[in-house]
Amino acid sequence: MKSFHSIRFSVLAASLALAIPSIQAADAPQIAVAKMTAIASQSTLNYNRFIVTYRDGTRERSNSGAALQNVNAAVGRAGLDRATRSASGQALASLTLSHQRKLATGSELVRSSRKLSASEANTLMQQIAADPAVAHVEPDVMMHAVRDIAAPAALASKAAVTPQTFTPNDPLYAQYQWHFSNATGGANINNAWDLADGNGVTVAVLDTGITQHPDIDLSLADAGYDFISDAFVSGRDTDDRVAGGWDLGDWTTGDAYAECRNVGDPGDDSSWHGTHVSGTVAELTDNGVGMAGVAHHARVLPVRVLGHCGGYTSDIADAIVWASGGHVDGVPDNQNPAQVINMSLGGGGSCTASSVTGQAIAGAISRGTTVVVAAGNSNADVSQFSPASCPGVIAVASNGITGKRAYYSNYGSGVTISAPGGGVYPNDGSSGTPTNDGFVWSAINAGTTTPGNATYGGMAGTSQATPHVAGTVALILSATREAGLATPSPDTIRSLLTTTARPFPAAPDQPVGAGIVNAYAAVNSALGNDNGGGDEPVIALTRGSVLGSQTGGTGASLLYSIDVPAGARSLNIRSFGGTGDATLYVKAGAAPGRLGEGADFTSDKPGNSEAVVVSNPQATTYYVRVLAKNAFSNVSVMATYTAP
Repeated sequence: MKSFHSIRFSVLAASLALAIPSIQAADAPQIAVAKMTAIASQSTLNYNRFIVTYRDGTRERSNSGAALQNVNAAVGRAGLDRATRSASGQALASLTLSHQRKLATGSELVRSSRKLSASEANTLMQQIAADPAVAHVEPDVMMHAVRDIAAPAALASKAAVTPQTFTPNDPLYAQYQWHFSNATGGANINNAWDLADGNGVTVAVLDTGITQHPDIDLSLADAGYDFISDAFVSGRDTDDRVAGGWDLGDWTTGDAYAECRNVGDPGDDSSWHGTHVSGTVAELTDNGVGMAGVAHHARVLPVRVLGHCGGYTSDIADAIVWASGGHVDGVPDNQNPAQVINMSLGGGGSCTASSVTGQAIAGAISRGTTVVVAAGNSNADVSQFSPASCPGVIAVASNGITGKRAYYSNYGSGVTISAPGGGVYPNDGSSGTPTNDGFVWSAINAGTTTPGNATYGGMAGTSQATPHVAGTVALILSATREAGLATPSPDTIRSLLTTTARPFPAAPDQPVGAGIVNAYAAVNSALGNDNGGGDEPVIALTRGSVLGSQTGGTGASLLYSIDVPAGARSLNIRSFGGTGDATLYVKAGAAPGRLGEGADFTSDKPGNSEAVVVSNPQATTYYVRVLAKNAFSNVSVMATYTAP
């Protein structure tokens, strides 16, 4: 096998702000708001595809002809069935809707005979939503994965990161892949390889597809599928979906793709984004070639949903259903259902349980598939981005090598956990000169448009943080499988990730989940080892001292200890101040479990003011766990006793 050691120094990331405007509640029409996803009034885009979901038991739900008749009736109620003029005087033809297909969720995709302004589209959807048979209506918008910051070619070397246990012989591993180490901002993956490797697990990567690469197991590449149903987006000659998860390129240079670029923007070369993400999940390891992957014996199922200019919500929803083992009309059933789905993609707009993406994800979770999604790169609240805000997903923020929130990473209470995605600049700052350890390194392709030579490159973004978590989920599943344990449910996996996350080294400036993913501790916990093999850090308390500014995301826990001498009396342990809701667990001689299991004493009141008093303490080390029932910040912790 030929080894490709050249490094292409480019940085690619899934920026979720993009050209699609965020959907703001204040902009929504006042009628049937709960039944429609409105378009922001300031949007300058045009819309000609809509997804309509009818209620179970209605005639329209089972009869696409009846559904089409109803939506065209809504065209008349909206006053769009006759020729008119826009506010600028442009002649507007009368409108009709045509049926495109029924989605795997049961929703109907319809297309308008001309493109509508945001105002016209909202008016139409408002009238569709007014029908009592309609459960939800939304525009079929584009999701994206796009380039971000380009790293200078001068980034050609850096100090090696020394793994703590097994060291693979991949020649570029120690030099570049800091993000697999147990460094402050790393995911502690190298140590997890002593416990699991992903064997027997399939991870579906819904992205741009995959390219030929000697450092990736491509055994499921032909078994994957290209779900893009629009020839303009796919780059194929027809609108048909096709077998195989291969990346044909997603370049936007040239006149053909001018409509999806800003004025004056020359466009971008192909990103090969799916190859990079797939490499992080499962790049071949200890094979003497290139770099390493998180779950290197897992198999990647590539599903192409992003092409030129992005990918439609309707195609992505169908792909979620198919990848998780559900049925999609017109597509052969997936013979390799995924236990994990990775989506390093997104766009503006909040996701609800009634939206088509929310329904598709709920179906995947019900089939036992864990869905891991990038939080987004807009330095904004994740609640306004989809699919990161969909119920049930594990939304992943990005941190750099120092453990600090990456300056671009989305944040908010909807974020589940953080993972290394690259901070770009020294000390994870927001400016400066990019450094090698500011990026995540993985397999990529050197072609500018269509696939070229296989190579390696750096990217920074929540797109790159996400496969670290998806790969960790694969490690958990393979470890429990080989140990003969029950398969953890998606909810159990979420708990394993959050309760074993490494606390942030300092309080993040915005909430970004329970902490930094800790693959070694998560796998240990899944195997029944409460303290993650002794990996959990313990913060020492001294008598009478106060540790302030303690912070943890929902599900995170901080572990403290205090040594109590013989003859001491009235051990008093407290947490107080700040915001959120914390629970206090105390145990003599050993740490309470990650969820407080085995604690000798518990204080669980609303808020952060908790107290445990032990009148006659033992002469031993007392361990104190502060568990975040809801994310807390700026909490103080102290312990004192009456000396003998």
